[in-house]
Amino acid sequence: MNKLLLLITALTLFFSCGKKENSENNFSKPVTEEATTESSGSSDPSTYDPKRGEGKFDTVELETTLNQSMATEGQKVAEVKCTSCHKTTEEKLVGPGWKGVTERRTPQWIMNFATNPDPMIDKDPEVQAQLEICLVRMPNQGLKDEEARSILEYMRKIDGVK
Repeated sequence: MNKLLLLITALTLFFSCGKKENSENNFSKPVTEEATTESSGSSDPSTYDPKRGEGKFDTVELETTLNQSMATEGQKVAEVKCTSCHKTTEEKLVGPGWKGVTERRTPQWIMNFATNPDPMIDKDPEVQAQLEICLVRMPNQGLKDEEARSILEYMRKIDGVK
């Protein structure tokens, strides 16, 4: 009898953990055409600016010296959301290493990619080449603007800005 009760409980738990279509906690909501248009902007890759990327950041003002407190905060955010795929060296983990990224990319490109990677993955030829090496698309981590800016400052620290 105890085994039967245990089996019924296990089956109930197993089936109750399945996907619920209209659940309040469903984080993978269907994408509407309107949402796609807003997030990806123009679908024409010829309008893509490889210096800026695609997103809301047209310019990002940086100080000549490192903002240490912002870099420290960026390191904390990166340890939660980024370092499972990126190393702070040039070495590839799942994604490319971060060493030298602030020398290869503009601040606005980094901010746009960190906060809105999908349209840039679809349009940027260098990112597409990197995708062929890494084989995994960077997921959108839902970074807030302040978090992305702190991560940028942490990347600057990695690249030797003092």
